[in-house]
Amino acid sequence: MDEKAEKRKFWGSLIIPLIIVALMWLVKIIEVSFGISLNRWGITPHSAKGLIGILTLPFLHGSWEHLLSNSVPILVLGTALYYCYPTLANRVLLITYLASGLITWCIGDPESTHIGASALVYGLNLFLIASGFIRGNRLLIVISLIMVFLYGSFIWGMIPSLAIPQNISWEGHLSGAIIGVLLAVFLRKEGPQKEVYHWEEDDEDEDTALRPFERPHGLQAQGPDSNNSTGSESDASTGSASDEKPYWDVPMPSNDELTVQYRFRR
Repeated sequence: MDEKAEKRKFWGSLIIPLIIVALMWLVKIIEVSFGISLNRWGITPHSAKGLIGILTLPFLHGSWEHLLSNSVPILVLGTALYYCYPTLANRVLLITYLASGLITWCIGDPESTHIGASALVYGLNLFLIASGFIRGNRLLIVISLIMVFLYGSFIWGMIPSLAIPQNISWEGHLSGAIIGVLLAVFLRKEGPQKEVYHWEEDDEDEDTALRPFERPHGLQAQGPDSNNSTGSESDASTGSASDEKPYWDVPMPSNDELTVQYRFRR
């Protein structure tokens, strides 16, 4: 792929993540502009009213800091997803979006309300990490290592004893991580795969190319005057060919011929 095609692919991969982040910021701007809070529309586990939060969860944030902390990962992880898995990206994004919210609704504390795009962030991150290593593709493994380096510390957000004191939704984080790993496993046969090198086939081709021409047994060369040749000439040529010694029937060289003498200058 040439440089222009790479640039087009990159900018194309950035479109959907930019739209998601723009909606996240738009909701926050509306809240601040009108002095309202939409956080009540987040996920309230085990309640029918809280089911609406499955759809609104990624777009609601408690503060500008909370919004910013989720915006950058969505851009990075979303772009990596669409760049590396263009045929799977929409499916992975949609399933992670809905399934992580549903699991959060099922396992969350009924007395709490969950907001933020963290579940989506964890889902995309774990999908990229797990999928790269499962597929064994070098580029995808590099992407996975980068994700581990950038967001590997996110694992602490899934531990209740560390997350609850900081008012962090460990249920949402865990839900996203579970969905990301499951998608990496179930979709492992689709999209980019491990590079396969056919070394054995290449060696066979080289052997065939280097192998000298072998005339089939009993087949004799025919020249342009073969039709006019007499039977005696054919017999003579056959006899001369049969008198030739095969290439392996050669005398063994003497030891003197195999001896190499070296002269050194002092």
